[in-house]
Amino acid sequence: MPPPRKPRFQTFQRPKTRIAKVSSLGKVYVDFKDVETLKKFVSINGKILPRKRTGASAAEQRMINDAVKRARFLGMLPYVGGMAI
Repeated sequence: MPPPRKPRFQTFQRPKTRIAKVSSLGKVYVDFKDVETLKKFVSINGKILPRKRTGASAAEQRMINDAVKRARFLGMLPYVGGMAI
């Protein structure tokens, strides 16, 4: 019997990051005041990462987008990343 073949392309299984929390009333939400967690969903250049990279569902991704935009408006997160010259 021949040895098993290696896969043609290497696959990376990213762990699903859960950012959505459940309130005492049972509502699912993303807290815009939790800046350290929101920074994980923003790239170095300041762009919001897509669902494919974050592993969030569609509803969670919409909540992440709203939370990041709200935090940017309040000055908690920068609109752009570091200055590269």
